[in-house]
Amino acid sequence: MTDLVALKAANERRWAAAKITRISFEKVAARLVDPAKAKPRYQAVEAKTGVPWAFIAVAHERESSQDWGGSLAQGDPWNQVSTHVPAGRGPFKSWEEAAIDALVNCAPRAARNKDWSIGGTLTMLEQYNGLGYANKGRPSPYIWAGTDQYVSGKYVRDGVYDPNVVDQQLGCAGLLLAMMKLDPSISFDGDHAPAPSAPAPTVPPPKPSTPSVTNPAPGSLGAFIATILAAIFGKSK
Repeated sequence: MTDLVALKAANERRWAAAKITRISFEKVAARLVDPAKAKPRYQAVEAKTGVPWAFIAVAHERESSQDWGGSLAQGDPWNQVSTHVPAGRGPFKSWEEAAIDALVNCAPRAARNKDWSIGGTLTMLEQYNGLGYANKGRPSPYIWAGTDQYVSGKYVRDGVYDPNVVDQQLGCAGLLLAMMKLDPSISFDGDHAPAPSAPAPTVPPPKPSTPSVTNPAPGSLGAFIATILAAIFGKSK
């Protein structure tokens, strides 16, 4: 079983030292943080799941090159039943609905994560893709491709690892670094707010009681008589 504490520490060290080695990061990052076309959609999923929108964005890029017709879970069309792992998901009514299902119901269930520090974020992304690289003691190209923390090695299909293949996709760490330069709101302080809960029901204030014989209005004749009676019966005790 993978030691996730050790993997988190390794990812933190790599992040602190990482340098981008491909110029294509900036162009892709600009697509992912686009305030008109992309960011609001990622934020809508964040609001339902508590998963930071930047995490959702880079996973979307890795799984389907930000294809809005592809599910966040594995890139299969979200309006059909998925055939790749996780298989049997869908069909869904929208990209957002499929993304929520991927984060809430599919391993590693990112919506349950509580650690959104950079180490926790990168480790959750690595779990999202699979821990085969960590089990080999190798940096995952899903995270580190396109940075100086990765040289070669890739699972070319399920269970088949080739140490000489170089992953040509951009890794999540480099994407996050490039996105942070374009959007200063992205941070990894480990204190990301969870998805908002339903507001507590409001309780209306009690209605004022209606004056009566036993509850006369202040300043009324009834109140004057009640005061006299209280004084008389109070003295008789």
